[in-house]
Amino acid sequence: MSADLLAQSTRRRLLGLFAELGGSASTGQLAARLAMHPNGIRAHLTRMEAGGLVVRRRVPQPRGRPRDQWAVSPAASAPGEELEAYRTVARWLARSVPATPRRLRDIERTGIEIGRELAPAASAAPAQAMEDILAALGFQPQVERTAGGDLICRLGNCPYSDSVRQNQPVVCMLHRGITRGVLEQVAPGATLERFVPHDPDRAGCEIDIAGLAPAA
Repeated sequence: MSADLLAQSTRRRLLGLFAELGGSASTGQLAARLAMHPNGIRAHLTRMEAGGLVVRRRVPQPRGRPRDQWAVSPAASAPGEELEAYRTVARWLARSVPATPRRLRDIERTGIEIGRELAPAASAAPAQAMEDILAALGFQPQVERTAGGDLICRLGNCPYSDSVRQNQPVVCMLHRGITRGVLEQVAPGATLERFVPHDPDRAGCEIDIAGLAPAA
């Protein structure tokens, strides 16, 4: 069913926008980005919700009715079209970067900058913001939130598996940096405790974060 839903170009574009908008977005934000009427966007999102591609949250407002906030479902497949040309270039780039200690440090710093750009503004619910970003990027996160404020996350999918097979240290270090950059923005006091890559074909990479706001 997901493939049928994404055969429509507007819905493909919508799914790809969430990573650019910090992991989640309102109907109005998405409509503005695509220069469409909110009612038309809402109709697409409602179909995507029924198909398991996105989730809807009702966000209370100071005045009036709650607002719809949308995010990619953690169980959804990697967003957007998987164009072979892009995958090929990504593999070539991964092969071209040597995994030396100095280069890996540079790559992590670049990832941190990217993560800061991807992150939403300071979030009242940083654990949810982290999950939304990971889902928007196609990682299918499986998240456990502890009462003490830790987040234990296992990734159910590797959207970069083709590139990881070429050069796992480089690609996974970039992802580690992105995770750190997002975390700096949504929860400056939290720390990335563990980041353990696994076989990209089996996924299961481990991300543990300490110091997020305690679960309600």
